[in-house]
Amino acid sequence: MDVRSSLSYLYWLFCQFELITCSYLMEPWEKLLFYSFNLALLGLLLYTTYVCVAVQASSAFQLLCSLLANPRDSALAVVK
Repeated sequence: MDVRSSLSYLYWLFCQFELITCSYLMEPWEKLLFYSFNLALLGLLLYTTYVCVAVQASSAFQLLCSLLANPRDSALAVVK
């Protein structure tokens, strides 16, 4: 896949996005506001996902390590 077809594909995706959201009907200042809001929400979503996944993976790893380290004590701790 060459660069030209990649840029063409990205442009096609952007055109599809404009058609789906009807943003091609907006004035330039409305587009700027709309795209800024969407990018801010996307950034917050990605950051929150990154933080939550890291915390959950860390908790799961600690639980797995504690279960593998001492299976009998860990099983009793879970039951209590």
